[in-house]
Amino acid sequence: MNNIIVYCEVKDDGKIADVSLELCSKARHLADRLNVNVEAAVIGNNLKGLENELFTHGVNTVFCLEDSRLSFYQTLPHFSAMTKLIEREKPYSVLFGATPVGRDLAPRVASYLRCGLTADCTALDIDENGNLMQIRPAFGGNIIATIICPDVRPQMATVREGVMKVEVFEKQKNTSVVKLNASEFLNEADFAVKIIERKLEEKKIDIKGAPIIVSGGYGMGCKENFKLLHELADLLGGEVGATRAAVDAGFAEPERQVGQTGVTVRPKVYIACGISGAVQHRSGMEQSALIISINTDPHAPINSIADYVITGDAADVVSKMIKYCKSNSKK
Repeated sequence: MNNIIVYCEVKDDGKIADVSLELCSKARHLADRLNVNVEAAVIGNNLKGLENELFTHGVNTVFCLEDSRLSFYQTLPHFSAMTKLIEREKPYSVLFGATPVGRDLAPRVASYLRCGLTADCTALDIDENGNLMQIRPAFGGNIIATIICPDVRPQMATVREGVMKVEVFEKQKNTSVVKLNASEFLNEADFAVKIIERKLEEKKIDIKGAPIIVSGGYGMGCKENFKLLHELADLLGGEVGATRAAVDAGFAEPERQVGQTGVTVRPKVYIACGISGAVQHRSGMEQSALIISINTDPHAPINSIADYVITGDAADVVSKMIKYCKSNSKK
């Protein structure tokens, strides 16, 4: 009762999604302040052993619904299971990752339960009255909105991937696994749609886990100049990122977009080339360990969060960096 439930998404490889582990870690901190427990809802097939990973990330109780028909995500059975679990447990809050699955499931659950849902949050906190503070960019990212629902429980939110840290905790003293009976939480109508065949394409671009990101903005000037970023990234063992303006201009693929409407990253080094630093972009990279800004404008907004600033034409500076890296690697 009144605990925090995290919907833990199970990926096709049978592992818990990173964003779910991020949410469990954050929920642990919130729960400690509220003096409540963290509960994880895991729905799928062949779930044995997943509870041990969740326990290390701050979870007290794992609700496990396992059925051979749940090998792959389908809206109806997951909707039935989550709504019935929430109605039974009456949690303080329910958190979902802002993934395609979470964005499909969470609004349906919130609408059915007639409770508020804040989408694509970038931070969560607790106010002095014990309400969940759901923080997200608003009005195109021009302001940061803090949303609370003091009169509605549960308070629900989807949270963007990468904005919170995955943390490891000592195993809680009161851990348990609760096996949910499929016959109580599901019915035949939930499986009216059957998956006949699935075809998965390997993700070709994944910048989230890159230790070094060389990112370009519209200030790079053209797609040809983005080739310089790829060359530098290859030399440094990193990946190439881009702003929305650069993606819209055709300089880079959409999968490389960093920011509010793209990917949130936390690399060890983020090299911003020709990026002015609008708040929409900064929200997706400002937690990088080291930020280097290369820009012709010494007063560019991104310089305010950069550890090092190089004032100059990004294409020229990157060319010199490539030359230095190549000559240095020969020694």
